[in-house]
Parts: sequence; structure tokens; C-alpha cells
Amino acid sequence: MAAMTSSARRPLLNRRLAEFGTTIFAEMSALALSTGAINLGQGFPDRDGPEEIREAAVRALRDGRGNQYPPGPGVPELRTAIAAHQERRYGLTYDPGTEVLVTAGATEAVAAALLALLEPGDEVIALEPYYDSYAACIAMAGGTRVPVTLRPHEETRDGVVHRRFHLDLDELRDAVTDNTRLLLINTPHNPSGTVLTRAELTAIAELAVERDLLVVTDEVYEHLVFDEAEHIPLATLPGMRGRTVTIGSAGKTFSFTGWKVGWVTASPDLVAAVRSAKQYLTYVASGPFQYAVAEALALPDAYFEAFRADMLAKRDLLSAGLAEAGFGVFRPAGTYFVTTDIRPLGESDGFAFCRALPERAGVVAIPNAVFYDHREAGAPFVRFAFCKQTPVLEEAVSRLKTLAG
Repeated sequence: MAAMTSSARRPLLNRRLAEFGTTIFAEMSALALSTGAINLGQGFPDRDGPEEIREAAVRALRDGRGNQYPPGPGVPELRTAIAAHQERRYGLTYDPGTEVLVTAGATEAVAAALLALLEPGDEVIALEPYYDSYAACIAMAGGTRVPVTLRPHEETRDGVVHRRFHLDLDELRDAVTDNTRLLLINTPHNPSGTVLTRAELTAIAELAVERDLLVVTDEVYEHLVFDEAEHIPLATLPGMRGRTVTIGSAGKTFSFTGWKVGWVTASPDLVAAVRSAKQYLTYVASGPFQYAVAEALALPDAYFEAFRADMLAKRDLLSAGLAEAGFGVFRPAGTYFVTTDIRPLGESDGFAFCRALPERAGVVAIPNAVFYDHREAGAPFVRFAFCKQTPVLEEAVSRLKTLAG
């Protein structure tokens, strides 16, 4: 029976959050600990990023930079570095003083943006499957989430089966109503590994302009795109600079996820709105780490190229091993996750499969259904993370191959 207060006679938890219990990541991580399984569930690296960036954080601590409250919008050095990164990479020019906001990771950036820009009853279209905090943040803001499902698509080229999750642009257009306030876009897309194409992004931009919609775009995996894929910030497209809140993060690119340094770039009025919500969440965070991330963003192109090449090799290692183990593999065009189809293994329930996998094969994965409103659409899909050291992935592959038997 749900706990009740003696006076209000209602559940203690805000009803907007009633559907959100303990995250699947906590459950699966606990299973990994209790069984000694290799944890390929949660997306965090198992070694730190560049030594010179870690030392930059140490220097900041010792020099007393950031040990007290940093400026609310973020330290000037980091805001300048973020603006320089956006211009160097994408030709996007932002004023560090009015168009850049530092946040406690990308998760807070999403929360602050949605709390700032939504009112009760506003509809938010999000690409399903979506990162789990999206649904909770929309709920906390009083919005209504409207999922548009990325559908599995398979084609054979040169005798090789290629699998991808595909955005149905007609379905996206049909989802927009007079109550739609905002599109929440994630590319490169977690968990599917899809990178939206220029044609798809152009269609999204045209729809946003036509229907006068705001767009929040989560681009934390911008430096992890593979093969022929290209990361194209939505803000670069016609009509989008003034209506797009772009979210970035240091955690995924520099492998310091515990530092929780994220950011927003947008027009001054959008940044001011997001800052109004953000100041009442963490106020400020990660002071010394902000100085270190400023140095990280200025690393030479060779760092970013080596980082991507390392993750590409790990993607191919895990993808090949999963295919040999009998999974249907959606080889990702971006991020550091591989989504798989368990139906070739004679399975169809991702939750049951993932809960049994630590005992069966000594590996932990995440059922994709947790990222769906339409649970049946995600039921047969399971996600594995490859942001681990190569020997760890090799051992995981060896264990998973026992499933093929």
C-alpha cells in the first residue's frame, strides 16, 4: 500500500513522478555487483580521460580557482572555450557573455530548458526511444510528452544486412498539434546509435519554422560519429539559430563523466530563460572542473580524431562479437552504444533477458523498452555500452558467445 500523509491522504511522491521509480541502471548495476558480471549497461568509461586535463583540474584546485561559487553562467574561460569550439567546428558564432550557459552536466541542461520553456499542457515531441531523464523532466515541467518512434529498418547491400533505426518524417509531422510547444531532438541518438541525416534534420527545421516551434537538441555525442555519418548541429540550418537550444557536455567527449560539466548555447533570450530555471536547481556546480574543461575544448584535432578512432575500434569489436553470439546487431553510426535484437536468440522480452543475462553469461545490458512509452515497440531490443577498455570488451564477447550454443 502506498504511503500516505496523515492530512492530505495522498501518496507522498508528486503524482507527476509516480510512473518513475528506481532507474533500470541502478537495478542492473546492482546485478553486476552481486553476480560479478561485466557491466556493459550504464554508459560510463572505465578509465579516465587525458592526463593533462586531469592535471588542469588539480591546478585549478591548488590555485583556488573555482573552490568557491563560480559565476552563475559559468567561468568566463569555459564560456569563451565553448563559443570557440562551436565556431571552429560548425561555424556557429555565440557571444560567451549572453549566449552560453554552463550547467551541471547535460542532464541539468535538459531539465532547466524544459522547466524554463514549458507550461502545463504544452506538448513536447520526443524521438522514442529516448534517454530516460527526458520523460521525467517533461513531467516535472507539467508538459505532455508525445513520442515519435524511430522504427527498425533493414536493408541488404552487397550481400550484407544493414540495420538502422529510421525516423518517419510523416509521423513526425502528424504528431504536431496546436498544443505543441517544443521538439526534443537527440542526435547522435542514445540509445539507438542513429545519427540523423542532413535531409532528416532539414525536414525537422522546416517543420519547426512552419509551426513556430522551439527545439531543444541534445548533442552530447557530437564527437562520436562513425563511418559516413556526419554530425550537423540543428542550429546551423536556416531559421534555427534563434529557436534552438543546443546542449553539449564534457563527460562523453573527455571521459570525465563524474565532473558533471555541460552547457547550453542559444540566443540571448533563450539562454536567459534557461538560466532563470537553472539558478534554482544547482545554482552553480563543478567550479574547478570548469577551468579544466576549458583547456580540454582547446585540445588539438588529433585528440578528437584519436578518441573517435578508439571508440570505432571498440564498436566494431563488440558489434562483431554480438553478431557471432547470435544477436541481430544495429551497428551504430554514433554514440558508444550498440542496440541489438534478441529475437534471433529465440527471445522476445528484453527485461527478462537482461535480468537473466548476468547469470547466463556474466554480462549486464539494458532493456531498451525502458526508453519507450510504447513498451511493445522496444520489447525485443537490448543495449550494450562499448566505452570500456579493450580487454574488458574481449572478455565480454567471449562470455556472450556462449549464448550461441
